[in-house]
Amino acid sequence: MTTLPRLLQLASPALPVGAYSYSQGLEWAIECGDVAETHAAQRWIEDHLALVIARFEAPVYAACFAAWLRNDAADVARLNAEFIASRESPEPRAETVQVGFSYAAWCREVATLTPVQRSALAAMDRVCAPVAASLAALASGLAVRDGLSAYVFGFTENQVMVLAKAMPMGQIAAQKLLFALGDAVTRTVEAALPLALDESDWSSASPWLAIAQMKHETQYSRLFRS
Repeated sequence: MTTLPRLLQLASPALPVGAYSYSQGLEWAIECGDVAETHAAQRWIEDHLALVIARFEAPVYAACFAAWLRNDAADVARLNAEFIASRESPEPRAETVQVGFSYAAWCREVATLTPVQRSALAAMDRVCAPVAASLAALASGLAVRDGLSAYVFGFTENQVMVLAKAMPMGQIAAQKLLFALGDAVTRTVEAALPLALDESDWSSASPWLAIAQMKHETQYSRLFRS
């Protein structure tokens, strides 16, 4: 069975999608003092997972996975447009488009796509991260739960790596925090899968996170692109 190696490949930080370049506002939270130690860092990441990823980005991923599975190019395009429109400022919008572009390139060059999937990708001028990542998981033979778990874990690991570089946080401390966030990753996936079936409950409202992302755009000195 090759399912596990495929899952590990999509969850690997070596996957060339560039997500490690972005902090999603966390670098500004460190700069302004909101995140100054491990407990605050864990709370920030858990809140991001619970308020934004679990209630919007992860359900979009799961809904896109289902749309790809049934070859519904129109629904894929609709979800893609809605997700891009939901980004509150230029940096998170540029991030999801850049990461989505890289996932789409991976799908075209590495995975085996159906003609419908290839034409659907080509028809979208900009592809967001959850749309392209869900196709990567489907084309790798993964179940939606496993693919989404890899996607959410990847986000969580990137956030911890931001802390390791910008706080700074030592490698062992970073690994302890990532270990502690395992339950939050699982809760995010479990909360998102039922929401994928009912878009009326989707919400990405998190004003302080949006402000952090906007503040980051004019931060004097920074390591990350968002």
